[in-house]
Amino acid sequence: MKKIGAFLGRRVVKSILVLLAIALFNFFLVRAAPGDPAEILAGQSGAADAQFIEQLRKDFGLDKPMVVQLGEYLKNVATFDLGYSYRQQTSVSALIMEHLPATLALTLTAFAFAVLAGVSLGTQAALRVGKWGDTAITVLSMLAYATPLFWVGLMLVLIFSVHLEWLPAFGFETVGANLTGLARFFDIAKHLLLPALTLGMFYMAVYTRLTRASILEVSQLDFVKTARAKGLSERTVITRHVLRNALLPVITYAGIQAGGLIGGALLVETVFAWPGIGRLAFDALLQRDYSILLGVFFVASLIVVIVNLVTDILYTVADPRIELK
Repeated sequence: MKKIGAFLGRRVVKSILVLLAIALFNFFLVRAAPGDPAEILAGQSGAADAQFIEQLRKDFGLDKPMVVQLGEYLKNVATFDLGYSYRQQTSVSALIMEHLPATLALTLTAFAFAVLAGVSLGTQAALRVGKWGDTAITVLSMLAYATPLFWVGLMLVLIFSVHLEWLPAFGFETVGANLTGLARFFDIAKHLLLPALTLGMFYMAVYTRLTRASILEVSQLDFVKTARAKGLSERTVITRHVLRNALLPVITYAGIQAGGLIGGALLVETVFAWPGIGRLAFDALLQRDYSILLGVFFVASLIVVIVNLVTDILYTVADPRIELK
């Protein structure tokens, strides 16, 4: 228990330093974008006179020196105050909390599908190596890996929404239905199915190939041969000895994948009109809304840091020989 506490303490300190570095990087990266946000916002408002632009600069804090802007930004981030969006006329935290559940529902569903389907298919391919089943799974995974996400999404809409009319094509839930309880849950689930499949198929292909290769490698190790020599059933050998050790590379990739899922969600949310933080960040980028962009970047980074911490802990569960350091 003391080891876990010390490990978590060290990782929290490291995570804070990582978030600080990310906050600094995001601040200067967004400021490097071309164009004056005050002039763009004034132009969109239809009042691009000099007095109005100067007032907008004061409202955004853009009239202050860069060092002062950075200091205020870091101070606000430390207190989880992500600023105010003058374009949306509301706080950034409120906007992110409004859109975050949709992104979490999409990414977690896609993640679960990718891991479960990928590990299952990879295991079946490894157990049937050299046979037609292995070939079919390999071809399927390569197609899923090589096909662009937006094309997969459009094809799924064309097949299941336009031709078969089984699933809704766009949106988070049926507009104007005013559903509640289980009826609303199943309505959201129907809207979620196509975006989650689109986002999860690419990562499913990676997990399939990774699991297959890892199982084939672990199966040749001495401790597996010893387990078989002891007379254990093949099911026990695969589940308790081979698969448990073969999952370590999968866990590693799953931790890295957290950031990729949020990035991929931007494209999927655009194709399916899904109201998540990826879509929110895209709209903020077009409007040069720095507050929203910095808030979304910070929250996404925080999620990735937390996932990586959980990944390290899962390592010790998958393989007790690994110590927390």
